[in-house]
Amino acid sequence: MIETERLVLRPYTPILAARIADGAPRDPRWADDYPFDGDQSAARMYLQAGAPAGPWVPYTIELRATGLVVGGVGFHGTPDGSGTVEIGYGLAESARGHGYAAEAASALVALAQRLGARQVVATLEYDNQPSANVLRRAGFTEQSPLHWVRSA
Repeated sequence: MIETERLVLRPYTPILAARIADGAPRDPRWADDYPFDGDQSAARMYLQAGAPAGPWVPYTIELRATGLVVGGVGFHGTPDGSGTVEIGYGLAESARGHGYAAEAASALVALAQRLGARQVVATLEYDNQPSANVLRRAGFTEQSPLHWVRSA
């Protein structure tokens, strides 16, 4: 578990990932518009990878003040031979615009740094200006419109 000023990031477990992947039954601790496609895909990939334990996994994004789960953030595997690891994130539409994604991404970068990663990258699926703004606020540098980098 990772705690920030406003968030709690909880690592996936096999049971949690299965519930997210299915999207039902709805959990009263989940925002009405969570999980969405991106979270369900991350949960399926986590389960297909054998539900690895440890820090290099997806995490739910929970609001500390209410306990409401509003999205996800996580690593796309372990660092490669050069010490580079990729992250991804997504928020329920109802939780956007509050800086939660940048706060969660920054927390993952800090964790990656503590664990010895040298660089963290993020790839946008398309020209998504709000997501680019998240990465900018989290200290990433644009390498191309879809590829962003931050030293860990």
